[in-house]
Amino acid sequence: MATDFFQQQDAARRRTGRLVVLFVLAVLAIVVSVEVVTAAVVGYVNRDPETNAMDWTAATDPLLLILVLAGTLIVVVGGSLIRIAELRAGGRLVAEELGGRLLNPNTSEPADRRLLNVVEEMAIASGVSTPPVYVMDGEAGVNAFAAGFSAQDAVIGVTRGAVTALDRDELQGVIAHEFSHILNGDMRLNLRLMGILHGIFLIGAIGYFLLRLRFMVLVVLGAGLSVVGFSGTFFGNLIKAAVSRQREFLADASAVQFTRQPEGIAGALKKIGALPTGSTVQSPNAPEASHLFFGRATSGLNAVFSTHPPLAKRITRIDPYWDGNFPELPEEVVEALSAVGPVSSAEGEDGTVAGADVASAVSQVGQPTLAHLQYAAELIDRLPGPVVAAAHEPYGARAVVYALLLDHAPGPRRSQLRHLEAAADRGVYEETLRLAPHVEQLGRRMRLPVLEIALPALRVLSSWQYQRFQENLVELVEADDALDLFEWSLQRILLRDMQASFGRLGPRRVRHASVRSVASSLGVLMSVLAYVGDRNPQAAERAFAAGWRVLSLPERRLLAHEACGFTELDAALAELDRSLPQVKKRTLKAAVACITADRQVTVDETELLRAVSASMSCPMPPILTPPGST
Repeated sequence: MATDFFQQQDAARRRTGRLVVLFVLAVLAIVVSVEVVTAAVVGYVNRDPETNAMDWTAATDPLLLILVLAGTLIVVVGGSLIRIAELRAGGRLVAEELGGRLLNPNTSEPADRRLLNVVEEMAIASGVSTPPVYVMDGEAGVNAFAAGFSAQDAVIGVTRGAVTALDRDELQGVIAHEFSHILNGDMRLNLRLMGILHGIFLIGAIGYFLLRLRFMVLVVLGAGLSVVGFSGTFFGNLIKAAVSRQREFLADASAVQFTRQPEGIAGALKKIGALPTGSTVQSPNAPEASHLFFGRATSGLNAVFSTHPPLAKRITRIDPYWDGNFPELPEEVVEALSAVGPVSSAEGEDGTVAGADVASAVSQVGQPTLAHLQYAAELIDRLPGPVVAAAHEPYGARAVVYALLLDHAPGPRRSQLRHLEAAADRGVYEETLRLAPHVEQLGRRMRLPVLEIALPALRVLSSWQYQRFQENLVELVEADDALDLFEWSLQRILLRDMQASFGRLGPRRVRHASVRSVASSLGVLMSVLAYVGDRNPQAAERAFAAGWRVLSLPERRLLAHEACGFTELDAALAELDRSLPQVKKRTLKAAVACITADRQVTVDETELLRAVSASMSCPMPPILTPPGST
């Protein structure tokens, strides 16, 4: 039976616990090793000049041992904490440290455009915001990585070798593999692994530094610490291998399940085997981040405890009939790589979605399918060209969002436009006027995907631009003195994503282990969902009861309409986001039962469900119409 998103999240939490245990064991081993080395050096320095016998009294002095213990712990734990604090900057920091260049969302270079299109399709199909894409221009090896603490601050990094050597299906397979890491909670674990192991590696770095000094005692101590540092590298790579190897197999399998094209990811792996550069990454920071990559990024001693399974084994699992021979690459691909070096669904008039597959929505959280990918590709093709082009650059992206929020009523619209003319950045107001007619032609289900395409461009705003943009959003939303579901969903998705991007949304600690502990928040959420769709009071009561039964909690009544507005919903979702994955799963199942109680599903309800899911860090793919539905 396939493992669902919520089980994967639970597994990620357990792997974090295992990582802590392994780290503690490694630290204990290093402390003992440093104690032994220091004692040996002190005993040798204080040896008896006549007999040349070691002075074990000095070597085992309790004060010395305590000082060495304290010093080692300060170096290892302090080094890890400092690195973890640095990594709070998220995936962008990792991408830049590895030599990545942020790809302009509006690029016209064909290969880069193809890469961005693949990532956009994957993001829309997965129900997550489109991550920024970094290209490592100086890397000829075929490789890629995903880095970040959550889907909101994730980035995708791809080597120039992968962009050049892989065809579209192969590139799609690699990107699907990386999206699996985003969706299954692997990225947060990988960044923690980088931070924790940094302190272990520091001991060896100190040893190498002491070796360069001319004082005999320090040179001897440095030699000893270098040996300990080698053991630290040994333990570090062992921990990486223990935590990461199986995840690569699972990500490969997820990519095949996602794209339904095993020849895509298998072809990428075969090209890695065919290339002299393979998947090697030349960046000096590659060893530290080796467990992030699609393929093995290091060679030589660093690969003894590889974080990745053997290449042949990965290919055979995907293509059992592979003959073991790697393909011969086209001449133009080899030449290009040698130049690389360091440097639809049916929407009714009433807003209902005919046959929408809401029942399977929860099982598809973090598990997008080929149908979602095809839907994303078709949707992008149907979007107006001027809107897509504008969404890929910062000025146009702001104008697209403003146009999405323009009211249809003449009075509020005039008020909104007057505000933008006075407060929007230069050129953005004019761009909003130009794009408004195109945006108004969008179907209701196309509006949030346009926002998802615009998010990468909005993330590059300066802090000052972001502040003004946020203020303008509030003004546009409040112009008609009412907040509708689309405005709330847009604000929720947009501000959550941008707060994460600008470092204003830190990791949330889990506080709730059962649905009982979040019963009040669930009451608010179920009440909001029950009122969606202009239900009469009796229908709303039935919808609420349908959702509440799924939770198996003591009976509770529907809240009054005025007691469950968007402010209360925001507070409830903030608490639900602090729950264990299985609590979130029960919550979403109850939400589905609530909105399907009347056997009619509106576009507003499906988009609200996806916004609620995203607010709980559970990316839900688009809700599609099953084949044969009308």
